Amino acid sequence: MFDYSKLLGKIKEIYKTQDAFAIALGIGRVSLSQRLNNRMDFSQNEIKKACELLGLAEGDIPAYFFTPKVQKSEQIGA
Repeated sequence: MFDYSKLLGKIKEIYKTQDAFAIALGIGRVSLSQRLNNRMDFSQNEIKKACELLGLAEGDIPAYFFTPKVQKSEQIGA
């Protein structure tokens, strides 16, 4: 599972709403929600297009798309 909080912040900064970003990305609102909630994976093409739409560099991909989600029990022990 991945933590998309940084991606969500960038979407809000640039597009204001997830709906507007989903339209720009060419997928439905529900499809975007499924990806952001770890029910589906982003495809390579979607990641590439999202980076173009959000002005992200290739080097930003890991931070926005592949940051592991830390469980609360893991945070307590840290």
